[in-house]
Amino acid sequence: MTHSLPTQPTSTNAFIETASHKTQAGSPKSDISNSKRKTREKGKKSHTDLYQEITDQVIAALENGVKPWVCPWETSNGSSGLPVNFDTRHAYSGINVLLLWCAASASGFASSSWLTFKQALALGGCVRKGEKGTRIIFYKMLEKENQQGEKENIPMLKSFTVFNVEQIDGLNIEPVPVSDIEAVSGFEALEHVEQFFIDTGANITEQGESAFFRPSTDEIVLPSRERFTNAADFYATGLHELTHWCGAKLRLDRPMRNKFGSEDYAFEELIAELGCSFLMASLGVTGEVQHESYIASWLKKLHNDKRYIFKAASAASKAHQYLTELTNADNNELINKAA
Repeated sequence: MTHSLPTQPTSTNAFIETASHKTQAGSPKSDISNSKRKTREKGKKSHTDLYQEITDQVIAALENGVKPWVCPWETSNGSSGLPVNFDTRHAYSGINVLLLWCAASASGFASSSWLTFKQALALGGCVRKGEKGTRIIFYKMLEKENQQGEKENIPMLKSFTVFNVEQIDGLNIEPVPVSDIEAVSGFEALEHVEQFFIDTGANITEQGESAFFRPSTDEIVLPSRERFTNAADFYATGLHELTHWCGAKLRLDRPMRNKFGSEDYAFEELIAELGCSFLMASLGVTGEVQHESYIASWLKKLHNDKRYIFKAASAASKAHQYLTELTNADNNELINKAA
């Protein structure tokens, strides 16, 4: 996957459409006389609509020149930009990261923390009247036996609503300070990201003017860091290529032999762009690798395949998890040896 040097990143504008929806209380119960068949059909239709609804939000954002996978808030070096549940402190993953970033950008939230209505009440908080929640999804595979007695995996998709902590009164939270981050002048190395690169064990070489992962030699090539406008763009490029790297056969085994310019090639680029965004958020890096040339291909597939963004986000989330676990394992090993 070859890329030219990134241009200076631009700020993210507000989305035209948001991922927000009003929570409806007291909805009517289902008529118990309805057949199980109708219930199943109704549930299936709801899931299909949810896939389409989220896909339409991504399309609307891209058509208005905004990438819904760019973290909308600034972070200090080393702090995570991934959206988290305020109560459990668990980070959201996959498509939910995009939905929450999209909603935060549209509403101007500075906080990355979210809660369900019930969680807010349990913590002594109260969602302000008139606030709109953001619908996110819960997805997992269920193993069931079919009529032939064979086991098969069936996807289960459910949605639920969360609120940003800035929409909730009564919580014991520290105010988010106004950012005083100044533009980077020259290259200022981020030691924790440098260590992250080393801990992956990837063979990374800095040379030439292009960035790419070469599967035949299992090698990442980056332009020398002095060629970049700032350090963040260098690290963003490296994290993009690391997402390609972990897709190799001996690691996550994603299809990598795709012709340049093909739809499959564009899909791998979308995975790498999403994976890079997730990694940048978790490492507290602010920057962007520009891939406007692929947006036309992405829009075409999004219009034709409502599950396209779900599949890409899932693969990107696996890459993010793989690299995070890989580097944490190396750090734990060093700690054990030191002890």
